[in-house]
Amino acid sequence: MDTATHMKMMMPMNSDSAATKGYKQSMMTMMSGMPAYTGDADVDFMKQMKGHHQAAIDMAKVELVNGKDPEAKKLAEEIVAAQEKEIATIDTWLKTKGK
Repeated sequence: MDTATHMKMMMPMNSDSAATKGYKQSMMTMMSGMPAYTGDADVDFMKQMKGHHQAAIDMAKVELVNGKDPEAKKLAEEIVAAQEKEIATIDTWLKTKGK
């Protein structure tokens, strides 16, 4: 499946639940905001992972707003904290490398 087709499938629809809309929006943001490849595997990995972690945070925040299950909400809180820490580590690495 090409990227354009996949993006169309990810478009939030009125019939989607709030969680599904949040998931689709997070995926669209991640896919549309992916950085251009630099040819440096390490830099590309770090930049791509940063987008991946941000998408996880965005989805977890949708759960925190709309979720009902205490276990799911607790996991969402843990995901936000862990992924924010990972993003900070990536940002530090990129800054250190001048990227």
